[in-house]
Order: sequence, then structure tokens, then C-alpha cells
Amino acid sequence: MKAMVMAGGFGTRLRPLTCNIPKPMVPMLNRPMLEHIFELLKKHGFTDLVVALYFQPEIIQEYFKDGKDLGLNISYILPDADVGTAGCVKKAADLLGTTEPFLVISGDVLTNIDLSQAIAFHKAKQSQATIVLTRVENPLAFGVVIFNEEGRITRFLEKPSWGEVFSDTINTGIYVLDPKLLDRIPAEGEYDFGKQFFPEILNAKLPLYGYVAEQTYWRDVGNLSEYRQAHYDALQMEGKLVNPNVIEKLPGVWTGKNCYIDASAVLESGVILGDNCWIGPHVRLANSVLGNACRVGEGSKIIGSIIWDNVNIGNDANLKEVTIGNDCRLGARVYIGVGAVVSDHCTIGEGATVKAEVKVWPYKIIEDGTTLSSSLIWGERWSKHIFDAYGVSGLGNIEIIPEFAAKLGAAYGASLRKGDYVLSSRDNHKTSRIIDRAIMTGLASVGINVYDLRVVPVPVARYSVQALKVAGGFHVRKSPYDPKVMDIKFFDAEGKEISQAKEKGIENLFFREDFPRVAMEEAGEIMFPPRALEYYEEGFKRILDYERVRKANFRIVIDYAWGSAVGIFPQVLGDLRCEVVGLNAYPDGTRLTKTQDDFDISIKRLGEIVGTLKAHLGVMMDAGAQKIYIADDLGRVLDGDQALALMALLMFKSKPGASVAVPISATRVIEEMALQYKGKVIRTKTTYAGLLDVASKDKPDFVGEAKGGYVFPEFQPAFDSMMATAKLLELLAISGEPMSKLVNQIPVINLVRRHVPCSWEKKGTIMRKLIEHTRAENVQLLDGVKIWHGKSWVIIIPDADKPIFHVNAEGNHMEESNQLALRYVQLIQEWQG
Repeated sequence: MKAMVMAGGFGTRLRPLTCNIPKPMVPMLNRPMLEHIFELLKKHGFTDLVVALYFQPEIIQEYFKDGKDLGLNISYILPDADVGTAGCVKKAADLLGTTEPFLVISGDVLTNIDLSQAIAFHKAKQSQATIVLTRVENPLAFGVVIFNEEGRITRFLEKPSWGEVFSDTINTGIYVLDPKLLDRIPAEGEYDFGKQFFPEILNAKLPLYGYVAEQTYWRDVGNLSEYRQAHYDALQMEGKLVNPNVIEKLPGVWTGKNCYIDASAVLESGVILGDNCWIGPHVRLANSVLGNACRVGEGSKIIGSIIWDNVNIGNDANLKEVTIGNDCRLGARVYIGVGAVVSDHCTIGEGATVKAEVKVWPYKIIEDGTTLSSSLIWGERWSKHIFDAYGVSGLGNIEIIPEFAAKLGAAYGASLRKGDYVLSSRDNHKTSRIIDRAIMTGLASVGINVYDLRVVPVPVARYSVQALKVAGGFHVRKSPYDPKVMDIKFFDAEGKEISQAKEKGIENLFFREDFPRVAMEEAGEIMFPPRALEYYEEGFKRILDYERVRKANFRIVIDYAWGSAVGIFPQVLGDLRCEVVGLNAYPDGTRLTKTQDDFDISIKRLGEIVGTLKAHLGVMMDAGAQKIYIADDLGRVLDGDQALALMALLMFKSKPGASVAVPISATRVIEEMALQYKGKVIRTKTTYAGLLDVASKDKPDFVGEAKGGYVFPEFQPAFDSMMATAKLLELLAISGEPMSKLVNQIPVINLVRRHVPCSWEKKGTIMRKLIEHTRAENVQLLDGVKIWHGKSWVIIIPDADKPIFHVNAEGNHMEESNQLALRYVQLIQEWQG
């Protein structure tokens, strides 16, 4: 029989253990969790397996290959997007066949469920779908199931609240399915077993049964404590899950090849050692698992702990109920408390203490004698670089702390001339105020004067840098993408991002601490400029046709997203004589970060309100007042490509010969409209820096991208949601047409966007093979690789921050676009092996 193994998990709740490997490859008793699942399947006659991968697929493929070493036949599928659990099985339909039932099982659980009995139950009931069930004390995290006396399921609820719990019988994630049910799963889009598939099977009254696995073991290894507990459970199973290649040297003690155990060492029942381990004199080991090539120094005590491969533990160390990743070095007299986790490639110095429940991310160094009482996350040491693609980013009040900020301010100040002026600004979050003030103190300590704008949006800060003629500036904000992260952005004298050379100079000063403090009387001053906002508003009056907008009598709906634009933009709209309905029109520092769900709800509500009020348009700003998202007068929310095309169309119609700059990945419809209106199109890189570079140097009439960022270089070369909104009103007033009519004038956009997972180390190889593969093609290399096929095109761009490739394609119709994207998605997957 055939089985489908779901092995695409990221393992987010197992971090930092899963920073370098996918969750199914996390070792359980010195073997990947996935190997235990394969062994279980083989035991019950499933030897033809299809394995669904997504995150870091090459690690799993390289380890198991085609499965022949395990007596299995393994095929792999790699969906190019998150299609949900059921959608993933749909992708494997051709491999699973059409003649007999098949099994679906998760690759990251620990279980000894009798799968043969589940299959027999399925066949006896003539079921079309059977869910394997078990009973748990706390069912909140699982799909809860209730069934009648025949085993037929009557209710199913995915991850209920306590008020919705109607059973302690839960879904194990193991299913037996009739292949004809795959016809009910859509070929595209996200489709999940728990959320859509099983509820729809129930509603259709198809035979859906539940097989309760009695007196068996099942554990979802969902978090770090569950991971340790699964080991403790397995150690009590009398060796049933232990690697058959190890030997039971003492009752309950298993060792691999070439292990040395000193005669004075005490190994209590429930210990597993991998190959080539060295256990020194007077060591005590109990209820613990050590991987290959581990060394434990004299007098050390390790209780209830999981140690991965190649870990060196010094003398007299004390570890209790901890997890240590690969290739770590623990010095003498180290103490690591209960529940702590140390990830791969870390060094813990002699006499250091890691307190209970602390998490240490990979490649960290804890100095001798240090006491670590809070988690050491990615980048906390700032060991090599401070700046990234977003400026300076880190966990608020964990990595971005006042001490760090003051030192950063001093390093920035040392890169300027003593006595220079810089501008400071921030959003309205309370932690931003703390960091902002710390940076100002660092600047003042090296003789730099600061104009403090306090709470203003980023575009106002940029504009004020030029208006006040200062040497530069910075803005502190809570990240709009991650509620735990803070960003610090630095500007040059023109209000643009500082150059990479400037970043490198600040980093060198920071690490050398080469910033001489000035005498008390030379310390910088902190001042509050009185007219900064007036300068910004005067800039609007300089380039906008206020009278034309006033005559249009616009009724608009604006969602301020609780950002600082609400303190500035209402005055501008008042001067434009607009009738305004404001949403979320007060600053709230706790709501500056939006999840995708939050965004979707907000933009949908905006469209509904615009339609209800019969407004001329609706605009939703981001919290930083840099981007806008648009709804037309019918309440239709424009997607990013439509909105960009609309802005370009308005510019072409309002100004003959207008020049518009857009990314190389934007729709070709822009050129079609430019040809019609005798306009000009400039293609740019897809990055923010690439767009602003063209805005500064080429000074087109408009610069835009498909994510809501628009630039009017005549005002300033930066994204600015307030100027973008005001300019949109002006352009609509010039056109004299309703926005919905203008939207209907945009040619059909047949643009598709796909994403392909790819490990960091293989990105360069993929790009090289892509260039070789397309040598005979019509190719553009402005950003990524853009290949033209007549008027159709596809562009492949490696993501700067994630291990993925973006594949965008545009053809003459959507079917052609999808086929073109799929061709290159498959090539990237093939080139990864």
C-alpha cells in the first residue's frame, strides 16, 4: 500500500532547535523523527511512500534519498506555495494512484499506533475517509471529533476553545482515504483537512469514520517541553524505539560503536549513547540521550537531558533537563538550568550559568563566568554587522536596548563633524521613545546637536532633514511586520537612506568604540524645532493644485491605522475642503503592527464603508504613513497591480509625455498605457533603494511599486502616504472621471506570482544555472533574471531575507502565465536535486 507523509513543517515552536533543520529531521533517540515514522510504515506494509516537503527540503532528500537503504521506495513532492494539508495531498494524486486506499501521516509525531488495524477498520466500514483518533487530557490544540456507536463521525471541530470542546477524542493527523475523494480538493489555493476537507465531507454526508487507537502511544512533538517529554516516554518503552544498531550494554543503557565509559562513571537506567562517545571518570548520567562523538568531562552530572552530536562538555558541569544542539562546547563548571535550550555551534565559557528556560540561538558565545538570565536570540551579540536591509533591526528591549542605542548614537555622531545638527523622530510606541532618547544621549555625548521632532511619520522626518538643512537624521519605530521587533532608520542630508559605505563606517566606529567624548561644555544640545511641520505642509501647497481639488468636493474614507499621520494629515485635507470619514484616527502604539489577517479585515471594511457612504474613494495608510491601499467609489479594493496601474494611468492622462518609473517585475500593462498616451516608462530594480535611486537621479513624474509605495519626486524622493493620497485626489480632479470608470479602462492584467523554497547555500548555483539555461533567450538582468517570450515574460528573483525565489510571470492570458511560471518553478526545484 501507499502512504503520504507530511514533512514540510517549519518547526517554529521548536526553535532554536529548528533554526538549521526542518522539524521532521530533529533527532529523537539519535534518529530523525521522520525515520521513526518510516520505520512504523514499513512495519505495517507501507513501502511505497510519497513525502511532501517545503521548508529546507534538500536536508531531508539528501538524508533519505530514494529510501532503498531503508527498504522503501520514496518519492518527493515540493509544492511551490503553502497549499494546505489537503491541497498538498492533491498535488501527489498521480503518485498515490486511483485503485486502493492510501494513508496520510504526519512526519513529526512519535507514535506506535497499529496502522494495519486502522486500514482493516476502514475497509470493514466501507469508509471513504477514516480519521485515526486518540484520547488526550487537553484537546485544545487539536481537532476534536465525536462519532456514533458505529464509529461514524458526526461532528468535527479544528482547534476549539474550551467552550467548544465536546470530546477528548482528537485527530492524530493520520488518515485513510479513498483516492476518489481527491477530486473534491481544488487544484489551486490553500485547502486544509481540518478547516475545509473534513467539514465538507461531513456536510456532504459521505462515509467518514473514526478509528480510535486504544492502548497505544501518540505524542505531537509540538514544542520544546513536548520534545523532552517524548524522549522520556520513549526511554521507558523498553527499547522499542531505540536504534537497532546500538547495543544494550547494561539494563536500560544502550551504546553505539567505539564508546569509552570510565569504570567510575555511573549510568542509570534510561541512557542512550551514540557512536564514538567518551564518558569520563565519576560522571553521572540518568534518563538522558547523547548523540554521536560526545565527550563528557570528569565529575559532570547530566540528568534528563538531550544532547545532540559532537558536543564537548567540560569537567564538573551540571545539566538538568536541558537540550543541547550540535557542535557545542561547554566549559568546566558550567551550570545549565531546567528547560534551557542551547542551539547549534554555541560556546559556553567556564563557570558560566544559563538559567532555567533560557533559549540560546545558534553561534552564540557566552563568556567565562557569565550568568545568562534571558534568551540570547539571533544577532544579539552584534558580532559582525549592525545594519541590515531595514536599517538597524532587532528585538525591542532585548536586542535593541538603551545601552546599545546610546553606543550606536555615539558611533553615528562620531561619523559626523563635532557641532553638526541631526534630526530625531519616532513613532508613538513607548519603547520607541526609550530608544530614541538613548540615541540622542549618545549623539550629544560626542558633541552633536539634535532637533527632536518627537512623534512624526517617516516621510515628515525625511522632508524635515532637507528643510532644516541638517547633516542627517534617524527614525525609531516598532516594526510594521513583527510586533517584537524595532527598526532604526538613518537618513543622509537629503533625507535618503545612508549609503552602505556610511553604514560600514558607523559599524567600524561602533565595534572599535572609537568615539571620543567631548568636554562637558561641548556636549550637544537637544532642541525642538518650531516650524518643521509647517515646512512639510508648505511643500504640499508648492506642488498641489488646491483649487482644483477643492472644486471636486471629494468625500473620502481614510483609515489612519493608528499611526502618527493622524496628527498632520487632517489639516491638509481640511485645506483641500474634503469631506472625510476617519477610521482608527487616533495614535495607539500598541496597534502599529498588522498581521495579514488584520490587514485583510481592515481593507475589506474600508471598501464596505466606501460603498455604503457612496464616497469617491477610500484609502488605508500603513502605520508609518509610507504606503496606501485603495478602494474605488464602488467599494472595490484594488490589488497592488491594479493600484499601480491606476496611478500610472492617471499620470499619463493628466500630463502628456509623463514619465513613470516602476519595478522590472511590474505588469507590462504600464507600457501599453504609456504607448496610448505617449508617456515614458522607466524600469527599476525591485528594491526600495532601487526605486528611490531612480527617483533621485532621473526625477520622473511618478515612481511606484505594487505594494502600495508611491513617490512623487517633485516633492521628495521617498514613499509618502499623505502626498500619495493628496496627489491621487488632484489627479482624479484633473481627470473628472469616477475612479471605478478609470479602473475599468486599465487593460486586463494577467500577472501571477509564485514562490519556491531554496536553501541559502544553493541560491548562487540556481542563479548560475538559470543564466546558463537562458543564454539563447531574450534576457534582462536589471534585477534577477527576466526572460521574454514574445510579449510574455517571466522573472526569477532570489529573496534577500528568506530562503526562497520569487517567480513572477505575465502572459496573454492567465493559463499562459501559470504555465510560464510553473516551467521555471519546476526548473528551480530540479536544479536543487
